[in-house]
Amino acid sequence: MTILAILAIVAIASFATVLLIWLGDPLLVWAVASVHSRPLVEAARDSKSQRRSVSVILATRDSEELIRARIANLFDSAHPAQLVQIVVALDCEGARCSREQLVEGGIDSRVVVVNGDPPGGKAGALNAAVRIARGDILVMADSAQRFDRETIPQLVAALGDPRFGAVSGALVLGGAANSPVHRYWAMEKWLRFNESMIHSSIGVTGAVYAIRRELWPVVPEGTLLDDVFVPMSLVMAGHRVGFRYEARAWDVRAFDANAESVRKTRTLTGVLQLRSLIPGLLSPSKNPVWAQFVAHKLLRLTTPLFMAIGAVSAAMLFVLLLARADAVVQIAFAVVVAVMFLIPAIRVRLLSAIRWGWSMQKATTNAAYNGIRSRWQVWSR
Repeated sequence: MTILAILAIVAIASFATVLLIWLGDPLLVWAVASVHSRPLVEAARDSKSQRRSVSVILATRDSEELIRARIANLFDSAHPAQLVQIVVALDCEGARCSREQLVEGGIDSRVVVVNGDPPGGKAGALNAAVRIARGDILVMADSAQRFDRETIPQLVAALGDPRFGAVSGALVLGGAANSPVHRYWAMEKWLRFNESMIHSSIGVTGAVYAIRRELWPVVPEGTLLDDVFVPMSLVMAGHRVGFRYEARAWDVRAFDANAESVRKTRTLTGVLQLRSLIPGLLSPSKNPVWAQFVAHKLLRLTTPLFMAIGAVSAAMLFVLLLARADAVVQIAFAVVVAVMFLIPAIRVRLLSAIRWGWSMQKATTNAAYNGIRSRWQVWSR
C-alpha cells in the first residue's frame, strides 16, 4: 500500500468518525425515537396542574437595571399572577448590585431577594433560592433572556405528566441565523427533543427549565454545569426529563467565536466534572441513559483528536499530490486560492469558518486538559 493510499484512508476514517459522532448519533436517536416513542403528555390548560404555584429562580450577578427588567418580563406571563413568586438569588461572589439596592429601590411583594450561599458561585445562589421558594414548581431563568407569555404555562403543563421530574424549554438565539452557534443550537434542540421521546433529554437549558420542587438535588459547591447535574441526578433517581419547543427563552445577544470558546471550555469541563459529582453516572447498570450520555457528552470530546489526525493526513496527501502534478495544475491552484482571498465575501466566510472551527476545537482540548488535571476553577464571565 502506497503512502498516498495510507494518508487517504487515515484522513477519510478520521473525518468519518467526526461525522458519526456529530451526525450519526443524532440520526440514530431520531430513528429510535421514531419507532420507540414515549412522549411527554402535557396536562390540559384548565386542569389542576395548571393551577399549581410557581417559583421562578433567578440566580444572577448582573446589574440592578438588568435584574429589574427581567423581573418585569417574568411577571408578564399567562400563568395566574397570584401563583407566581420570583426569587432573586444574588451570587455573593462578584454581584454587581446588592440585596439592599433592590429592596430599597422598590420591588413587587411577590419578589424575594436573597444572597447566595458562601463562598459564592451559581450553585450556592440556586440552593439558597430553592430553600425559600414556596412554589410547587421551580422555573429556572437567567438575566440575559426573555420569556414568552406562554413559557411558564407550557413548562407547568408539561410537568402534568407524572413520569417527568423536569422539563427543558428551548433557547432561541438572536443575531445572524446562519452563524455556527445558531446551527449548533438548532441541532442540539432537535437531539434533546428526540432523546426525551425515548427516555430523557441529556441536560436542560439553564435559561429555561422547570423541576418539581421536592425533587431538587442540592447542587454541590463549585459545580460548573448545574443544568446537566440537576437533570442527570433526577434520571439516576428514576425520573424522566422532557423537552418542550413551545417553552421559549429569547436571547438577543451576539455570539462571537472567542466568547463562545470561553463558554464552551467551561461547559465541557463541567461534563468531565460530573463523573465525580454523580456516583454511577458512567455505569451502564446504574444510568438508564448511559449510551445517550456517552454519545452526546463524552464522545464529542474526542473531536479535536480526530480532526487533527484528519487535517494533517489530508494536508500531507494534498501536498504530495500537488508536488506530483504538472505546472499548469499548480498554477491553476494558486490562482484559485488567490481569487478566493481577493473576493471579500468569500474571504470573510472562509476566515470566519476557520476562526469558529479553531475556537471550538481549542475549547474542547482545553476542557479535556482540565478534566485530566481535575481543574474545575474555570468560571469566567
